[in-house]
Amino acid sequence: MSTVSVSGSVNEGAQSAEPVKGQTVTGVDRVLDILIYLGEAGRPTLGVTEIADGLGLSKAVVHRSLTSCRAKGFITFHPSTRRYSLGPRIVSLALGYLDRIDIRAEARPVLTELSRATQETTTLSTRSGWHRVYVDQVTPDRDVKMMVQLGAAFPLHAGASSKAFLAFLDPAEREQYLASQPMSKLTGNTITQRPTLREELAHIAEVGYAISYGERDPSAGSVAAPVFGPTGTPLAVISIAGPLERFRGEVDRLADLVQQAAADLTAQVGGQAGGPGGGQGGGSAGERPQ
Repeated sequence: MSTVSVSGSVNEGAQSAEPVKGQTVTGVDRVLDILIYLGEAGRPTLGVTEIADGLGLSKAVVHRSLTSCRAKGFITFHPSTRRYSLGPRIVSLALGYLDRIDIRAEARPVLTELSRATQETTTLSTRSGWHRVYVDQVTPDRDVKMMVQLGAAFPLHAGASSKAFLAFLDPAEREQYLASQPMSKLTGNTITQRPTLREELAHIAEVGYAISYGERDPSAGSVAAPVFGPTGTPLAVISIAGPLERFRGEVDRLADLVQQAAADLTAQVGGQAGGPGGGQGGGSAGERPQ
């Protein structure tokens, strides 16, 4: 499920500077190679020499391309270091693309496959202000299963899907929520103490997914992972939910599956995994404080 230039690796970007046999490389190709390289280098800024060496281009060509990009706002020049970074125009393009994404349509095949693989209910949530809302679900063909109410809104501190949003928000926005919103207790398992919730959110950001044992619905267990948009913020959250009594022993396996599903959908919509919350995932559910 790869997309256009935002996917792929730095090495792929470097290779793209070489023309395919019989194909003419234009100035536009060079500019796009440079933008991709800057975006995927893993460093906030790069110098002309680094870009030229990485792409196998002359410094003169790189400098001319950067100058053109600066004029249009695609590149920012930092005079104190004489280095370059992506500019604000890139963000506006990403947001324009994001506005046209039909996340439910994109996610439906992912939810369907995830439900088939787990034989549990899979859900998709989006954010609305300080709440998150169920916008889709796929249920398994079995007698005992969880079902959610589409369109229902829930606070961001209660339940796996909500915490998966909150953990990966920009830190300032996350703190604004914690400072301004009531920590309402939806069940006896809801985390309502802010210091405890902060520890939980830090753990979620580290391992890449959130777990709930009856925090929103006392009879349900769930595990959820964020889907990131092009700007690196959570665009949606995918979850797997099931009856609590059969959920506990499956959490490690389900966490791996929901993270992979979220990563697939992130790539599909041209997102940037990781987000401002920090983590790339990879921890074990057993490491989570209970």
